[in-house]
Amino acid sequence: MPPDLQTWQQELPHGITLSCRAFGESGRPVLLFLHGFPEGAWVWDPLMAFFALPENGSYRCVAPNLRGYERSSAPQDVKAYRAKHLVQDILALIAHECGSAPLAALIAHDWGGAVAWNLANQQAERLRQLVIINSPHPGPLLKALQDNPEQQAASAYMNFLVQDDAAEQLAAHDFERLFGFLDGQDHSLQSLTARPPSPPDQAHWLNSQVREKYRSVWQHGLQGGLNYYRASPLRPPTATDPGASAVQIPPEAMRITVPTLVLWAQNDVALLPCLTEGLNEHINDLKLVPIEHATHWVVHEQTARVIGEIQAFLTPTPS
Repeated sequence: MPPDLQTWQQELPHGITLSCRAFGESGRPVLLFLHGFPEGAWVWDPLMAFFALPENGSYRCVAPNLRGYERSSAPQDVKAYRAKHLVQDILALIAHECGSAPLAALIAHDWGGAVAWNLANQQAERLRQLVIINSPHPGPLLKALQDNPEQQAASAYMNFLVQDDAAEQLAAHDFERLFGFLDGQDHSLQSLTARPPSPPDQAHWLNSQVREKYRSVWQHGLQGGLNYYRASPLRPPTATDPGASAVQIPPEAMRITVPTLVLWAQNDVALLPCLTEGLNEHINDLKLVPIEHATHWVVHEQTARVIGEIQAFLTPTPS
């Protein structure tokens, strides 16, 4: 029988509250899932329900809505969305769930992955394994945003998302442009719509039920999620904004020492496959798995494939 979903507001010692979802019993090895933009913790429900089952590891599976999303704290100051604050949130949640023990694995997508890369670099002892899904490591991302015209063009949408009125534009007409962001129909953001046609088995994941789940997150406000883009300089340079061209990252800030699985959907039009090049220069123990016929929303499109790859990668937690 599938485990029951638990939801609660987790107050953290530094004054932030995260709205959380979980499957599985406390005290079990923990898998922690971090979502991206413009999503929410609920996108991980199928994976969490699977890995909480006794036959699939009997994990305690936890997914927070990151700060700025749904009913989690949403500070107004853009500086509150810098990486050090986002990492602080997740470290506090790990301490609440695990005590001094490490996570069995940290699993993350998109902006959740950006947080996860930073955490794994700075606090490797807090996790045993890392799983990243279409979220660029800062090394290849910085190089591509500085030197790769194709990725610069693919990332042009970032310069829209940092505009003062982006939240208003995305929320207009029942979130018409945000749904376009998901299904590739917003032709004003060309870098998100120039993808190849989706195979038939992917075309219908954005059904009415899924749309309503997205609305349930977005109705709490969009500015928090957009502040992640505003707080980061890793975006294509423009005539008025140097963006990534002014950034340097020291090598020690990019080193990942925990075993890492990277799943990369090959038809992601915003984050191109070039962002996986050179990963082995920064990651001691890397398994890179390209996923064909999938877009940025691969967790929705190929849920069983994503689960299978993670299941094959996870190693039993020592007793």
